[in-house]
Amino acid sequence: MTLEQLAIFVAVAEREHLTRGAEALWLTPSAVSSAIKTLEDRYGVPLFDRVGRRIELTRAGRSFLPEARLILASAKNAEALLGNLAGLRTGTLDIEASQTIANYWLPTRLLRFSTRYPGVSVDFRVGNTASVAQAVMSGRAELGFVEGAVDEAALIGKIMHVDGLVIVISAKSGVASADITRDRLSSFNWIMRERGSGTRAEFETAVGKIGIDIAALPIMATLPTNEAVLSAVRDSGCATALSELVVAPLVASGELIRSDITLMTRQFTMLRHKERKPSAAAVEFEILIRD
Repeated sequence: MTLEQLAIFVAVAEREHLTRGAEALWLTPSAVSSAIKTLEDRYGVPLFDRVGRRIELTRAGRSFLPEARLILASAKNAEALLGNLAGLRTGTLDIEASQTIANYWLPTRLLRFSTRYPGVSVDFRVGNTASVAQAVMSGRAELGFVEGAVDEAALIGKIMHVDGLVIVISAKSGVASADITRDRLSSFNWIMRERGSGTRAEFETAVGKIGIDIAALPIMATLPTNEAVLSAVRDSGCATALSELVVAPLVASGELIRSDITLMTRQFTMLRHKERKPSAAAVEFEILIRD
């Protein structure tokens, strides 16, 4: 049994999907399928049931998953210790971030870190607020970055940046900025991010605070990425609420009209586990983004 086989098993088990597990590890589906088959054949224990086009963990697979996670976490701790002893000449930093942060805020900071510590490998994944919190809880990620609030006693949250959640509509709609008032919000059709995203959760909280029932808003589509939402809004008369960082270039170019309403400011928060000592790489990355 190798660490690579364990990592492949955990990636597929957590997603219950072979292709998505392969994508998460930057491997081909055939390589992932072969690794799982080798593991099952070696010990004579089926870990997954193939149900039509889906896969599901067997009872043995469900029992093995927590142990596999613990082994991988121990291996990461050992690697972090060696990295610390080597003065960050080597090591790995596992980070998971929700989409707005991953696409618009973290990239330049990750580049600065990699330039400063070229021997440290950064494993960077994108999720939403819920999946990022779960990644830090399970040890799959040492650091998580989210826009939404996370109420989890085992996690420490540190504010790293403050962003605004703003309403925009396509310039093609003919609607002026002054026309996007609180009283008129329910008269627009909306395109929204998916449930579970920090953007969606904070929008629902914000409109609730100004006395608008989210169920009263005509939501025409729910899309899984900021880019998809922007593309749909740009070519329609629909409105949306997104990060100020995300919409700024299109507002500047005149393609989107921004409302004078700032629904709320929101915090970009870094998460780590209370009971796990941060690696030297994690400590240095926090110092870098604070600077």
